[in-house]
Amino acid sequence: MADSSVYRALRLHIAPDKFYIEPRDQQSVGDQILEIDRVTQELSLAANEGQIPPSAESRDIFGILGIINLLAGPYLVVITKKTLVGHIKGHEVWKIKGTDVLAFPRATLHLTESQQRNNNIYLSMVQSVLQTDSFYFSCSYDLTHTLQRLSRTSPDFLQMPLFERADPRYVWNGHLLRPLMVQPELHKFILPVMHGFVSITSCSIKQSTFDFILVSRRSCFRAGTRYFIRGLDAEGNAANYVETEQIVQFESGACSFVQTRGSIPLFWSQRPNLKYKPTPLLNPTADHRVGFCLHLDKERVYYGEHVLINLIDQKGPEKILGDRYTETVSTAGLTDNFLRYEPFDFHKECSKMRWERLSILTDRLKADQDKFGHFSMREKDGQIDSEQRGVFRTNCIDSLDRTNVVQSLLARRSLQAQCEKYEVLSPGERVEGHSGMEKVFKNVWADNADACSVQYAGTGALKTDFTRTGKRSAFGLLKDGVNSGIRYYKNNFADGFRQDSIDLFLGNYVVDPNEGISKPSPLETHRDWRFMALPMILLLGFSMFVISVLIPSTDYGVQFLYVLFWGGAVLMTLYVVIYFGNEYVDQPRLVQVQAKDKNV
Repeated sequence: MADSSVYRALRLHIAPDKFYIEPRDQQSVGDQILEIDRVTQELSLAANEGQIPPSAESRDIFGILGIINLLAGPYLVVITKKTLVGHIKGHEVWKIKGTDVLAFPRATLHLTESQQRNNNIYLSMVQSVLQTDSFYFSCSYDLTHTLQRLSRTSPDFLQMPLFERADPRYVWNGHLLRPLMVQPELHKFILPVMHGFVSITSCSIKQSTFDFILVSRRSCFRAGTRYFIRGLDAEGNAANYVETEQIVQFESGACSFVQTRGSIPLFWSQRPNLKYKPTPLLNPTADHRVGFCLHLDKERVYYGEHVLINLIDQKGPEKILGDRYTETVSTAGLTDNFLRYEPFDFHKECSKMRWERLSILTDRLKADQDKFGHFSMREKDGQIDSEQRGVFRTNCIDSLDRTNVVQSLLARRSLQAQCEKYEVLSPGERVEGHSGMEKVFKNVWADNADACSVQYAGTGALKTDFTRTGKRSAFGLLKDGVNSGIRYYKNNFADGFRQDSIDLFLGNYVVDPNEGISKPSPLETHRDWRFMALPMILLLGFSMFVISVLIPSTDYGVQFLYVLFWGGAVLMTLYVVIYFGNEYVDQPRLVQVQAKDKNV
């Protein structure tokens, strides 16, 4: 039987002309080493005898993320640190805790001064993505597929190399792996890496012990930051799309329940402009019905029937999206048996801390959840007892905070059914009645909310006090306020760089080696003195206003006029800055520049 796993341990040897990557698994003794020529960029397998120069610098690594080309040339990206998350069906699952980016060329003397500066910027973009604390991998288990999808595959499929059978939606280093994937003989060095969240916790209820597992897989299609990536692209891929699978591993079998989230499946945008909540804009020329149907057709292949849960406000700026979403669903021509639409104005229904009113929504969804069921498989013989027939696709405006609250409620109900099925709970018993399990459940789902939120919005999630404790608190509201302020700053003044970093890492933008020579570099953006003039005037005016207020004057009438004048100057300048807010936002420069955004 062919071994489809990837090497678990490697040793990297760095010589002046080559990288040598040596397998160090116990079962890999005598296996060939991977040679990477730093000059010709050729990759080849060689006998592990006398190839490695004694003078080579050596270090242990735990996987190859791939190769990326920047202005200076190719860079090898490797995993230097990892931590064990746990086991799924006996397979180790690891979280990446450290990486290294190694240049093929030994020097950058072939670059001009501006190219060297831009190459450093590109390198910092790659490193900023790698420093995101949510990359996971397994050397023997396919993290990109649900248990149900894996159960439907043939034995031949399961013997294919991991990179060949992985779901491309969730392989975040797919672009970096391309130089290796063209040579299938390198398959034991090719490691698919998933981005999102994985938690594996051992739990017990009474005398039964089991593993509670949560896996959130973030799609690398239409990936990006909160305000720069919204809605659908031309291929029907939704922004902030995440597949979340809750797995319970009992001794006698395993169950899973899958949900999805994603941006409202229409063509829309919401560009940052210094306002706290920019107005959402529908693309007036796009055919939203076609995009919606394209998106749902893809989803149907993976999940079957759908209930679309829409949690956005049904008044105010979000109303335009809700109205068009409702209209699009009704005119899409999809059969009632396949699709049902469930709008729920979360903020209106749960206003004034009335979070118990979420039961209104869950009661509406009970019949659908009972019909969809969950996936269940016996451990001994692999017999499938039941399959999940449909999925809940949930969204709010960001598909983060409100979405995670509702998903956790649906997941709790599924966990209850699974525990009853495997007789972990007696008839009439509730999961909530077992404090240890209840604490694990709440905290894992809150951690999942934080991870998904950091990756998209830049901060931890809001409303996690409800997810962790089952109720809202004053401290939770205060924490939400702090996170909202941080989100505002990052979304307006840091996300352009972060968006560029993601586009570069995923291969949405490929660096041209002639940038800065025969073609202009997108990083070379120049702003004239007028860009800084208004902020400087604003700072000066605010300083004079403060001085006028704090320094006493013998003539209070004159002091009042000074305060009035500088206060008016501050307000007028602030109005002008906000009016031209787009000019002061940190805009992406590689792909998602405003002039090219087809969804505006």
